Amino acid sequence: MNGVDQRLYFRQVLAGRDTARTHDVARQMVNFQYLIGDRETGDALVVDPAYDVAGLLDLLEADGMRLGGVLVTHYHPDHIGGSFFGHTVEGIAAVLERAPVPIHVQRPEADGVVKVTGVSHDDLVLHDSGDIVTVGEIPIELIHTPGHTPGSQCFLCDGHLVAGDTLFLEGCGRVDLPGGDPEEMFRSIHTRLARIPDDTVLFPGHLYAPEPSAPMGEVRASNYVYRFTTLDQWRMVMGG
Repeated sequence: MNGVDQRLYFRQVLAGRDTARTHDVARQMVNFQYLIGDRETGDALVVDPAYDVAGLLDLLEADGMRLGGVLVTHYHPDHIGGSFFGHTVEGIAAVLERAPVPIHVQRPEADGVVKVTGVSHDDLVLHDSGDIVTVGEIPIELIHTPGHTPGSQCFLCDGHLVAGDTLFLEGCGRVDLPGGDPEEMFRSIHTRLARIPDDTVLFPGHLYAPEPSAPMGEVRASNYVYRFTTLDQWRMVMGG
């Protein structure tokens, strides 16, 4: 093991199973949240806290970690809180009530985050693609991957790619919702994420496949989105 391997704290949490066990929407939506941190310093970030903030923070505390910030993949309520099909989902606003930590978002996503969650622009730290957020001594690269929403982002950390709703093990995020863009999704999957090594493990935003994660090489070989290698082919299937 290298130093980062030994220090990296990484935990995949399934809402409706590991937290929010009695929340009907959480059980239906099968969202993943992620806890990423530095074991030596005890600092940690949470990715897309929703449904059961107290439960997530209890997991952190039980692991001897403390919350230092939030990473947002995109602004949809099932990921960061808000109104969802007539239900209220708690999220980053509930985090801020407990701790005034920075909320890290891609610049184009800021207005959507504020509108959906009710937090202030002052609560957000705006980023551009390629920015590095450090938790303890662990670097996390922020990769802007628009398509599902204008400011969707993925997080690359020591062989782990947390992809939100940009890329699943089977398929990709919807592009027909407000802010969706089929052509940008094509570029995100085939260009912006092309440099990610095959042995990097993909961790998606939902449990939409039998397995919760898989190496990118396996995803590229099996996921139908990689069959369409030109924009014209993509448009025929995804629109745009």
